[in-house]
Amino acid sequence: MTDDKSTMNRREFLKGAAMGVGAGAVGAMLVYSYSPWRTRLFPEVKRKLADIGTCKSITITNISETSWFENADLMGDIKGAGGLLVNQYDYNWPPFGDGAGLGKGSYEKGIAKIKHLLPDRIDEAWAITEKLSVHPENAGGYACLIELEELDGTKHKYLLDTGWSYKWTDECFKREGIDKMLQNDEIEALFISHEHFDHFWGLPVTFKYNPKITMYIPDGFYPEGLQYIKDSGHKGKLVKVKPGLMKQIPGMASFVFAIPIICRVYGEQSLYFNIKDKGLVSVTGCCHQSIIQFAETAYKEIKYENDNLYGVYGGLHISPFEDWDPKYDDLVISLGKYGFEKVGCNHCTGIVCAKKFIAAGYPIVKGTARYRSKDIAYLGNGDKISFGV
Repeated sequence: MTDDKSTMNRREFLKGAAMGVGAGAVGAMLVYSYSPWRTRLFPEVKRKLADIGTCKSITITNISETSWFENADLMGDIKGAGGLLVNQYDYNWPPFGDGAGLGKGSYEKGIAKIKHLLPDRIDEAWAITEKLSVHPENAGGYACLIELEELDGTKHKYLLDTGWSYKWTDECFKREGIDKMLQNDEIEALFISHEHFDHFWGLPVTFKYNPKITMYIPDGFYPEGLQYIKDSGHKGKLVKVKPGLMKQIPGMASFVFAIPIICRVYGEQSLYFNIKDKGLVSVTGCCHQSIIQFAETAYKEIKYENDNLYGVYGGLHISPFEDWDPKYDDLVISLGKYGFEKVGCNHCTGIVCAKKFIAAGYPIVKGTARYRSKDIAYLGNGDKISFGV
């Protein structure tokens, strides 16, 4: 590598990434091998530059980023049940506990214990599953509220994900007033990033307050997940989003990445927002596709203001269990090359990683470490971040 690498600008980096980065963790690990210094080895990429329009601003409220409370308990369960390739519905985690023990569960046996109580009697359902599940006290969940303002002043509200634990998710919804917003039809749609337990299994809590809400899920949900939507009491429109870009309203689009994910899950849906005069904001649940793939997809697919990647929010899936591997250092360095003006990371980014971002001088928006979030190094539960305001 040459000594002038620090002078490489953001656009050159993105162009190089778009030419050579593969999807997911492999591409992320090889960021330097597929960097702009090797662009001469790759054919020029033709950008699609899809016009998704522009919006004035977005504000994101972190309802909950705490998907689980103890890493050791979660990893111990996964290991004890057979590892990361085991079907998540077999772990015997809540709400699908049937009393059979770790790694011996099933969706059918678990849901049969509580189906008759959903969605209105979630307290009773959770009381039952607590007695039958493995580590019910460790379940938390991920969910955020996105408030978008159009150029003409029209405002919209959306949910991204809906937690895991019925008890925790309901507490968080009430804390942030999400329950009332749902009851008053203020929230137009629920976007599910992916089928994982901590983003999706709290579904009845949303339906308790608005069973008719429109849902957008990535195409590729397994039969259990699709059945759970029905069993949870959904009475609204269900949209299965195919891989690729789907425009929503001016300045907003979703994108489904067709990727396999641990615990037998497939596909992740993320959101892009084009802020007038500012640039593109990328919002993600877990970013299993990797931050590299997330950014280079934006570069290849979308036309955005000033060709500028303005900001990012969500879990970046770098050190979710607070471990650290030297290969992650490449990701820390690569984040700086994008030129983000605001970074609101949390959840599966890991606190260790967030602190490394801060040490590198990146524009990390810190949190308040309230409501069981563990550190101010990233945006915690109840914290907000705004773009374009």
